[in-house]
Amino acid sequence: MRLKSFHAKTMSDAMRMVRQSLGDDAIIVATREEEGGGVRVTAAVEEDDLPATPVSGTARGGRAKAPPKPVEPEIDVGEVVADALQRHGVPATLAEQLIDAASGLDTEDPRLALGSALDSYFTFNPLPDGRNPVKPLALVGPPGSGKTLVAAKLAARAVFRQCSVGVITTDTVRAGGVDQLAAFTRLMKLKLATVEDPDALAGAFEVHRRTDLVLVDTAGRNPFDAEDMQDLRSLLGAGEVEPVLVLPAGLDALEAADMALAFKAVGVRRMLVTRLDMTRRLGSLLAIAARARLSFCDASVSSKVAEGLTALNPLALARLMIPAEEKAPAAKESAPRRTARTADWDEEDDGQPDHEPDHTPMRKPTFGRGYEPEDDEPEIEPAPPPPPPRRSTAAKPTKPATAKSATKAKASSSPSSRTLP
Repeated sequence: MRLKSFHAKTMSDAMRMVRQSLGDDAIIVATREEEGGGVRVTAAVEEDDLPATPVSGTARGGRAKAPPKPVEPEIDVGEVVADALQRHGVPATLAEQLIDAASGLDTEDPRLALGSALDSYFTFNPLPDGRNPVKPLALVGPPGSGKTLVAAKLAARAVFRQCSVGVITTDTVRAGGVDQLAAFTRLMKLKLATVEDPDALAGAFEVHRRTDLVLVDTAGRNPFDAEDMQDLRSLLGAGEVEPVLVLPAGLDALEAADMALAFKAVGVRRMLVTRLDMTRRLGSLLAIAARARLSFCDASVSSKVAEGLTALNPLALARLMIPAEEKAPAAKESAPRRTARTADWDEEDDGQPDHEPDHTPMRKPTFGRGYEPEDDEPEIEPAPPPPPPRRSTAAKPTKPATAKSATKAKASSSPSSRTLP
């Protein structure tokens, strides 16, 4: 499905623009009046229902005239934002609200428009880095969400800023849970405290009373199991601690939203996102934050501790949803210059520069960019080898040289070694 926004002075003019651009099968998604006058209509249509583009015929006299260079249209920010939200699977109701917020911004940068819309609808509150004393942070979430790795990354970030760090783990049930975090803390020369009940956790908080940053790695809890959530609530009641929800990206939006609501009942206010390097659609994250009203804090984009966490803000999230497009014009401009240099090399006898012979099997031949030989074009045959001396009747035939020349000619004409258009 394709979404597109239209701006006109009257509703009838906007509907006529919708029919001309998207056809009679277009569905009106949203309409609103502009503050400066006019209306904006957002319509949707299936890709198969788009009207066919007319093809211009050839001019009389034989050859077709080159069509005039089209004028670059202005970027429709609302359309770009709508396409991005649809690509990421954002729910329709939430997407409509974000499109309206982005279309009202006076900018031609879609990422700035989307960032402004995200800022108006969501809250962003990054986690502390240890430079200022804060309440202990307890990492909570379902099993396998990446809490232990996040604890190691937060500890490494605080150690890098020369802050005192205390690491506590309550994950004594999972096999290898303590050993995994102990391996990380050993490398950072930190002591790991292992506790099993709320009383022991309260004693650990007392020991780290003057520590800049205290991290608590909890065991994975089933958010739909009442007993699990009651144990987590008792554990968090051992002291003044802030629970932070750790959720992986790529989950089903409805299931993950139900999980977030269950953890919000125990005091969660911030959500840390993991596995962004393995996820291409981020619509579920927006759905979770919108339904549970949680703040975005940080994100993990790698499974390596050294690469740390990324603080999320509206513009950073918008850049993840709308990738940068500055490299496309640069590639178009550099293509003619690269073709010109290659054409100079083609003037050589063998099609390659004399100072750099090609001995690499995987290297492409130096044909011009987009070169494609005709079907009836003869292959270039190398010079024939000199005849063998007559005085030696048993001299070896020229089979090795011929084989070598044939191999070279075959490599030059092989479709796998040509530069594709």
